[in-house]
Amino acid sequence: MPERVTVIIPSLNEAPTIAAAIDSAFAASAAEVLVADGGSEDDTISVAASRGARVLTGPRVRASQLNAAAREAASEVLVFLHADTLLPPGACAAAAEALAGGADFGGFRLRFAEEAPKLRLAAWMINLRTRLTRRPWGDQAQFVRREHFFATGGFRELAILEDYELASRMRRRVLLPLTVTTSGRRFLQKGVLRTAAINWRIIIAWRLGADAAKLARLYRGR
Repeated sequence: MPERVTVIIPSLNEAPTIAAAIDSAFAASAAEVLVADGGSEDDTISVAASRGARVLTGPRVRASQLNAAAREAASEVLVFLHADTLLPPGACAAAAEALAGGADFGGFRLRFAEEAPKLRLAAWMINLRTRLTRRPWGDQAQFVRREHFFATGGFRELAILEDYELASRMRRRVLLPLTVTTSGRRFLQKGVLRTAAINWRIIIAWRLGADAAKLARLYRGR
């Protein structure tokens, strides 16, 4: 029987999407769902509690929220899920089985919820990148065994790229064939090519030693 899985969802003013994310986690057989909130001013906390999640509050830094929730998790297998992303049925068992089979870390294929040809192109690019690098990013529902997560330092408390940095640090990585569904709102707002260019500019700058706080402002367009 697969191990129990805790799904951890960081949130900040995610009332419109958090219920569906939590529901998808329980439908994927999560034993518990922890919502790590960074000070929402909308109904995120009440909505999350009404869907059966346990809500933790903390600082408005996503890495800190995720690390704090991981410490509170009751399960050995952790899945980190964005608040605008849905897990497919069977995701929790698949993650647990992959870790039991020798993987240290993994994630899922990705598709966008919105039906637009340019988003199909963006998803294809992301899935190709992940197949080549074996580094699933945060919107691909990263998963890891709790003991290994803390033994390797957890998420570095960065202003941005904590998911990329964690994936880069892990060794035996796996990309599962199941597909998560996430929002394409950023690609729709800024354009596929521009968004991809910004993402890769940030990754390259980070690898060359740029400051994470400055890169976070670039990502947010400030």
